[in-house]
Amino acid sequence: MPKPSAGTSYTVPTGAAVSKPATPARIAACDPAARGPRRRNDFDARSRTVGMPTEPETGYDPELGRKFVFVTGGVMSGLGKGITAASTGRLLSNAGFDVTAVKIDPYLNVDAGTMNPYQHGEVYVLKDGGEVDLDLGNYERFLGTDMTFDHNVTTGKTYKHVIEKERAGDYLGNTVQIIPHITDDIKRRIREAAEGTDVCLIEVGGTVGDIEGMPYLEALRQFSHEEEEGDVLFAHVTLVPYSKNGEQKTKPTQHSVKELRSIGLQPDVLVGRCEDRLDPQTKEKIALFCDVPTDAVFSNPDVEDIYHVPLMVEEEGLDEYVMEQLNIADEALPPDERDSRWRELVTRERTGEIDVALVGKYALEDAYMSIHEALKHAGIHQEVDVNVLWVDADEMRDHHTERLREADAVVVPGGFGSRGAEGKIEAIRYARENDVPFLGLCLGFQMAVVEYARNVLGLEGAHSAEIDADTPYPVIDLLPEQYDLEDLGGTMRLGAHTTDIQPGTLAHEIYDADSCTERHRHRYEVNPEYIDDLEAGDLTFSGRAGNRMEIVELDDHPFFLGTQFHPEFRSRPDRASPPFVGFVEATLEQLADEEREVEA
Repeated sequence: MPKPSAGTSYTVPTGAAVSKPATPARIAACDPAARGPRRRNDFDARSRTVGMPTEPETGYDPELGRKFVFVTGGVMSGLGKGITAASTGRLLSNAGFDVTAVKIDPYLNVDAGTMNPYQHGEVYVLKDGGEVDLDLGNYERFLGTDMTFDHNVTTGKTYKHVIEKERAGDYLGNTVQIIPHITDDIKRRIREAAEGTDVCLIEVGGTVGDIEGMPYLEALRQFSHEEEEGDVLFAHVTLVPYSKNGEQKTKPTQHSVKELRSIGLQPDVLVGRCEDRLDPQTKEKIALFCDVPTDAVFSNPDVEDIYHVPLMVEEEGLDEYVMEQLNIADEALPPDERDSRWRELVTRERTGEIDVALVGKYALEDAYMSIHEALKHAGIHQEVDVNVLWVDADEMRDHHTERLREADAVVVPGGFGSRGAEGKIEAIRYARENDVPFLGLCLGFQMAVVEYARNVLGLEGAHSAEIDADTPYPVIDLLPEQYDLEDLGGTMRLGAHTTDIQPGTLAHEIYDADSCTERHRHRYEVNPEYIDDLEAGDLTFSGRAGNRMEIVELDDHPFFLGTQFHPEFRSRPDRASPPFVGFVEATLEQLADEEREVEA
């Protein structure tokens, strides 16, 4: 028996159990109501897993954010976690809630800026210049809100910050470890990104069981204990494949949830990705073996258009279930008062279609996702379907010229490096000489300048100094003020910048404004030494930002427009990008004129 501390006196009768005084504090400790709110999973609020760090530079507040929905994935990557989360967020927004999203990418890159589009899809650029995963683009398009670089959490970003703090001596001699320092930083980033919103959706990239994702899942486990009951919900998206005899198989989902539970996370919602809706017996089997109610199992079948996923999620009732579990159903707008613009837009009847040739070097739709979506948005605006025909810029001279002839219009996208550049130049020449509507984006804008310099001005060998350092006519080059910068990152123009638009031009007509603010991602510019020569004919730089040329167009052409910026990054289903709308509209007018000529 422990020795009584000094000043304590009590007698223990023989054979009696030790009993300490029933002080008010001890009574409160034994009374759940007296202890105040308890945490999720009945975790006692008196003892947090770890104390959250307070950082003066961020003004961290541990009470930031109201409700959190964590979305994980199992079985395989690329199932559509992001679209599932974005669709749910769209419906919550329709119900009157302020919704934001966080994308967690477990790779060691600090950002997505140096990643090959073949491996990870396009690099999406945010208004603050953050180069991020393409899922952030989906969140912006679905939620109708602008994200910041803080809404993308990567392992590289997290470790870099923690190591910098360790080097600065901020940890006061403590051994810096994954737990608590890395997990604390992850939780801090999530809470700060959620500040000022009602619901924050957090998508954890990769698949449960991936070694690089383990610190994030541990952080989520701690996070769930640190929040009050009803403030956190875990949704797990898994694959439900078919067997050869047509049976929906639940074993992959069972194993995925088993893996998740072994980490200490119990999903509250399961979403089955399948070609078709889940059969009732499939849902019941998943519920039984994964320890969730049957009404917590939802279908997310394949649809023709990702913009129809919110409609499918709504039919399944996933949004209503989420609101009930988060205890916010009573705060939602009544169903008949909710925003219905999304449904009206994506179900709008199409009265025709056009074919657009996309001339690039990556035979992968994800590499040009925002362009595909911006064309789709312009099609919604003009009530037509836009079919994208892939044209390989590398092989354009050999046999892909026929693909251009099949198309009604041509888009040349951005990119870096020399591969495919000559093919893009040939495609631009084809569009210019044959009065085919043309839209050039970033590198497409630059190659339009190169093509004009070569084939109209006669400057043989003209090129971009980025692609050909020995070109005799560097019509695209670094600006003089960039020459002395040693760090290439210092020369990159990123994020939202304002362009002044010349009145009386095509650019002014499509924007209907004297300026526009669009997102950039490039390093080289139109060389000021050649501007006068380039504008001596029918070419005009109709958009400028100081000595930077931002928009180029041609007179006496159905539609020939190039932008140094990326207008596709700001396009939304309900706010189509003006250059894309003008491009599709001009293509329709061109087709109508051709049809009238045939009839005549």
